[in-house]
Amino acid sequence: MHVTAIIAAGGRGRRLGAAVPKQALLLGGRPMLQWSVEAFLACGRVNEIVVVVPPEWLASPPEYLRRGGLRLVAGGERRQDSVANGFDAASVASDVILIHDAARPLVDEGLIGRVIDAAAEGGAAIVAAAARDTIKWAPAKGDEVPRVIERTLSRDAIYLAQTPQAFRRDVLREAVALGRAGVEATDEAALAEQAGHPVRVVEGGARNMKVTTGEDLVIAEALLRAEADGDRRDRTASRAGALAEAGGARAGDAGLRIGSGYDLHRLVEGRPLILGGVHVPCERGLAGHSDADVVCHAITDAVLGAAAAGDIGQHFPDTDERWRGASSIELLKQAMALVHDAGYRLVNVDATIVAERPKLGPHRPAIVASLAAALGVAPAAVSVKAKTNEGVDAVGCGAAIAVHAVALLQRSK
Repeated sequence: MHVTAIIAAGGRGRRLGAAVPKQALLLGGRPMLQWSVEAFLACGRVNEIVVVVPPEWLASPPEYLRRGGLRLVAGGERRQDSVANGFDAASVASDVILIHDAARPLVDEGLIGRVIDAAAEGGAAIVAAAARDTIKWAPAKGDEVPRVIERTLSRDAIYLAQTPQAFRRDVLREAVALGRAGVEATDEAALAEQAGHPVRVVEGGARNMKVTTGEDLVIAEALLRAEADGDRRDRTASRAGALAEAGGARAGDAGLRIGSGYDLHRLVEGRPLILGGVHVPCERGLAGHSDADVVCHAITDAVLGAAAAGDIGQHFPDTDERWRGASSIELLKQAMALVHDAGYRLVNVDATIVAERPKLGPHRPAIVASLAAALGVAPAAVSVKAKTNEGVDAVGCGAAIAVHAVALLQRSK
């Protein structure tokens, strides 16, 4: 059986109020869309994946969308237009086609498999969560405020639609045709219903939530954090048990972690010089994809390294247009969020700036204050030193600036 997954990620997510489409917002250190893509890539039953993205993404898609097995198509004005574009791009050999909203980033492989089976057998199926609350019917009547309840519905018959939704290809073809003929619907299951096809329900759950508002994003982060904490506790308990069995159990682990960071950027004409989030007057600035703040870059690698949470290139690659001209002090804040999610707090950081010019002494207090605010610590926990390279190599010749940084983390209580 050939299975195609269409991931609908062509919207703008205006209700979230973010400056970028919500599918590009970070969740647990990764864009929301990446979570959905990786869930379907991990499912061995899915043969191809079509990702519907904003049209401007096609020229330079994020790195995680450039891997094999993914086909990118442009989204349309409405969700059903985007899905129709995805359907057109799906292989004609598809037996079952799934549709999944990128705004549901926590979908899992088991759920994907169950909805595939249900659609293969019955023609159409959706993941849906049974209503838990008492359902009240209070229709709007003009400008009447407040609304008045007319009746109470039985929650035993009420389900809240989720995704993925899955269809045999012929069923989805009819649903898409209805949408193109002008029938409005909020999902393809509704179009399939209007085309006369029965749609089965596969039980979903609270974890397969949709991120629509800022509050939803906070809840999704909390879910991931709780799961990570549980995994860490399980790993810690397992490791402690193994040490005890070997007679090597140890006490008094202070939970301290040290990380180092290093970065170097060339000095070029026509760029501002930003160090530690502070604009330093200089006839030249640092070359780079972002604002090239070499201090922030080195410290970001140091804190991520101490938490074993990757590096700056992994989280903010210079191949991704979202980070072009980005403020590195803001990237440092996001890196610290990852550190906190990993269960650590920053004890202190020490950075050494190696530059022939300009003289940095007068700017050091402002740099320390800026870094402390981004790191969420007192200025006393931030050390910034400036050295020259005594005329040796590119740094010594004034062609570049380098920074070495060390960070100390401690496991949060």
